[in-house]
Amino acid sequence: MAMASATSSLTILRSPSAFVSTLSHATKMLMRSGSFQPSNRGNGEVRKEEVVIVGGGIAGLATAVSLDRLGVKSTVLEQAESFRSGGTSLTLSKNGWSVLDAIGVANRLRSQFSQIEGLVIRSEDGKQLRSFNLLEEDPRQDQELRGVERRILLETLAAELPKGAIQFSSKLARIEPTSEGDILLELADGSKLHATTVIGCDGIGSPIAKWMGFHEPKYVGYCAIRGLATYSDGQPYEPRVNYFYGRGVRAAYVPVSPTKVYWFVCFNSPSPGPSTTDSSVLKKQAKELVRNWPSELLDIVDSTPDDTIIRNPLADRWLWPTISPPASTGRIVLVGDAWHPMTPNLGQGACCALEDAVVLAKKLAGAINSKDQYSVEEAFRSYGSERWRRVFPLTVRAHLVGSILQWENPLVCSIRNKIIIPKLASLKPMLEHTNFTCESLQEEKQ
Repeated sequence: MAMASATSSLTILRSPSAFVSTLSHATKMLMRSGSFQPSNRGNGEVRKEEVVIVGGGIAGLATAVSLDRLGVKSTVLEQAESFRSGGTSLTLSKNGWSVLDAIGVANRLRSQFSQIEGLVIRSEDGKQLRSFNLLEEDPRQDQELRGVERRILLETLAAELPKGAIQFSSKLARIEPTSEGDILLELADGSKLHATTVIGCDGIGSPIAKWMGFHEPKYVGYCAIRGLATYSDGQPYEPRVNYFYGRGVRAAYVPVSPTKVYWFVCFNSPSPGPSTTDSSVLKKQAKELVRNWPSELLDIVDSTPDDTIIRNPLADRWLWPTISPPASTGRIVLVGDAWHPMTPNLGQGACCALEDAVVLAKKLAGAINSKDQYSVEEAFRSYGSERWRRVFPLTVRAHLVGSILQWENPLVCSIRNKIIIPKLASLKPMLEHTNFTCESLQEEKQ
């Protein structure tokens, strides 16, 4: 894919136009409480903001909450009409929970989601290849892994923000640095903002990243169908991640709560394929991919409400040193998937976005409080340098792990299942990347 050129001229930004059509109950409650502000629709007024965060996903809301804890207010622009509930669920390791502890929301989430105690790896015929106990594998004895519903995580973070912090239906159409040193943001509805600082948290297809010169994320050769099964009378599965490895296809499920189970099926595909949103078609495809696999997988897929099933082509971006653009340009900076999209094979996409948020917030708050007009740019450069050393190796490792797990050759898969996984695989090296800690931001604010 061709590298886009950075430009300071007027640049039209294109981003996906599919919006979530209904508000969840929690979103409605928050809107009635005045936590959100409407877009200033094309009335000619140019509003001025100190810090604007583009994107109201996990990275954007975590950054906003982290800044708020440190006394810095921000405005979050989200293009959708309500919280983006896609993604169904995600897993957070102890580094993600460390960040949520630091910003003061972890315990509210822990009370709703089950802690995972182990991992089991099986072949497509159900034969167990290896099992791990998380606490036994972690020498620190502090490993924490939980599945979390994306919607609930977003609502929990949003509830921590002050009135008027989130502006929905605010799709970015143009970004342009001004001669006065501010950044002009024009929205699709014609409204405009002047921002002193812009934080791009606008996801894997980030228009801001494209404007900064980043190439599009590269498709890795396989797609994922995901869903969230519901058992109103209680789900029957033990609190562990269950993996199934076949030839060019793999699947997994993990209990998220007493009544819900998250699952996915990854399958090789020479191209990303058409954008399919028909949930009945996706459910049928998922069942076809694992039709001769253990029956529990089919039961879980059958127990999944259609509106929770999604399909994504998986992609990543390798941030090659000296070749890739830096994380920031002036007082514009990227966070999370907008900067370093990675495949989900290590379960670190959301965790790294949370890490980014708290690291950036500390550096930006220090710069703003120093009143030095140049220190914000220095803070962004420091953030980029620090976080690059963390996220680049994880992106590469996740890619390589995915490549191994998606092997198709029967002989190679046999070696994987008979030798590599049973005799050579170790969970300890895979847990090293979860050793990220940070102090409470609430204490630092004081």
